[in-house]
Amino acid sequence: MKHLPLLILSLSLCLLAGCKTQNLFVHAADKDEHPVAAAYSLLLYDPDYQYTIRKDDKISISVWGHDDLSVGSTYGIYNSNEVYGKWLMVDPEGAIEVPRFGNMEVENMTILELKRRIKDSVSTLLLNPIVDIKVLNREITLMGEFKAPAVVKIDKEKNYLLDLVARAGGFDAYANKSCIKIFRQRGEDTHIITVDLTAKGDYRYKNLPVYPGDIVIAPSRGYKEFDRRVSVIIPFTSAMTASAIFLGAFGG
Repeated sequence: MKHLPLLILSLSLCLLAGCKTQNLFVHAADKDEHPVAAAYSLLLYDPDYQYTIRKDDKISISVWGHDDLSVGSTYGIYNSNEVYGKWLMVDPEGAIEVPRFGNMEVENMTILELKRRIKDSVSTLLLNPIVDIKVLNREITLMGEFKAPAVVKIDKEKNYLLDLVARAGGFDAYANKSCIKIFRQRGEDTHIITVDLTAKGDYRYKNLPVYPGDIVIAPSRGYKEFDRRVSVIIPFTSAMTASAIFLGAFGG
């Protein structure tokens, strides 16, 4: 919370100065390139995107036919990983303790990279092992004027805004569909992208990709909008902290 005054100051400056960022659906000077694609490609779909493992992630390791080398195996008859804590937690140093192989640094590895590393280790004991790795807490949070706000668990890599809206039961009658907010953490900074689902325009720039860790907020129609532009960057805060302040300060 030590950066809370800086965050409030940043939001205040957005209100006073208008946060000079480009509007999502304003026609660009260059007609050949969409303004969002030109200026905010970071927030659009990246075909090479892969989830990278983070501190506090819950990881299960499955080795076919070898429960002694597995933690929360998905190959077992009974799958109760979350209920009974059958997972490995990535510790504050970004590592896990793998059965038989000890400490392994995994932070910032993709799931595929970790799978290959575990498979290489297990291959010293088994011939052609079948290995599966899962991150159990990949989630996207849906808050605000949805019929069923929820924390949605994500298994697939490609997830889109309108799919998630459907999983939340659609919008409530009071939702402001012209000002949907997506909070995305990038390092120490929180990026906020505004989506107007009521405006005419290219469908691709409404049904944006949403990634694990993102927070999607559907504000009510009666709230004071602090910004209607494509993106605001709030330094030194988490997406959850930024969204909580947004809801508290602006009537979400």
